[in-house]
Amino acid sequence: MKKIVLGTIIAAASLMAANFATCATCHGATAEKPALGKSKVIKGWPVEKTVAALKGYKDGSYGGAMKGVMKGQVARLSDADIEDLAKQIAAFK
Repeated sequence: MKKIVLGTIIAAASLMAANFATCATCHGATAEKPALGKSKVIKGWPVEKTVAALKGYKDGSYGGAMKGVMKGQVARLSDADIEDLAKQIAAFK
């Protein structure tokens, strides 16, 4: 039983890390960089702010210069994925 629980926790943690790995390409490993030198630094954003931004990119109602790039990036994300990413970004301090 302990092996199953531990395996589940490790798998969940690695999936969460994999989610931000795509974002890290432009935003930096801890969201410390302006993406492609054009966006705001998102490190430590509150969960609600990040969720609103990602959902806005997804439906086309949010964004500036990077709107088109981000729309493509978030199109595949579920609401649960967006929530997970928002929690990860908020945790970067």
